[in-house]
Amino acid sequence: MLKRSVLSFWSWFALGVIVIVWTPLVFIVWITTTPFDKGRYATGYTFRRLCVLHQWLNPLWKFHTSGELPKNKRNPYVMVSNHESFVDMLLISHLKIEMKWLSKESILKIPLVGWMMKMSGDVSLVRGDRSSGAAALKVCETWLDRKMSVMIFPEGTRSHDGEIRAFKDGAFRLAITTGTPILPMAVHGTRSALRKHDWRMGDTNAEVRVLEPISTVGMTEDDIPVLRERVRDLIVAEVAKMSAAA
Repeated sequence: MLKRSVLSFWSWFALGVIVIVWTPLVFIVWITTTPFDKGRYATGYTFRRLCVLHQWLNPLWKFHTSGELPKNKRNPYVMVSNHESFVDMLLISHLKIEMKWLSKESILKIPLVGWMMKMSGDVSLVRGDRSSGAAALKVCETWLDRKMSVMIFPEGTRSHDGEIRAFKDGAFRLAITTGTPILPMAVHGTRSALRKHDWRMGDTNAEVRVLEPISTVGMTEDDIPVLRERVRDLIVAEVAKMSAAA
């Protein structure tokens, strides 16, 4: 118990120092590259390396990636994953591909971290507000037009009991209306990394697995329910395999 508390204190301290150091670095990349990097690829990729550095310094967390990313990482995808924990964002950021995150507004208001997310082009959403959701998806369309992938948790929020919740339509409507392929991912192991109402981090061996992309060519909005359930079934099955192998 004492060991976990000490290691957690160190890990939070390390994260704080990294964030303070990283913010001006991201600002420098943003201000020097934005005029010619319309997708803010360099800014976003630099920001998300923060997550990799923190995991290296955190003795409690072991993160892994598996599966194959598309060879041409500048082809845009609507990337979707199950949502176990806030730590999912840190884990998925280990993938060597830049993506713009659809995230609730409160996260983008966090000092320093939120500023870096805004500089990177991450998209703000007010949960439960339909007009905000529609506006956020319009911003996502803009990023796709600029050949940037977007990342959406179709459950809409974290699962509190470990069961993968029903998927919402937004990500799949976005993919179909823009003709963008879906890139499903399965996340396992992050629930134990940071539990609700406990400041201490937990021992975790977490993994994000990239699955085969799914084309949306020829689909219409009538196909949204079928596509949504197909992707959810694939992720549920993959998470079950990962859980059995853990």
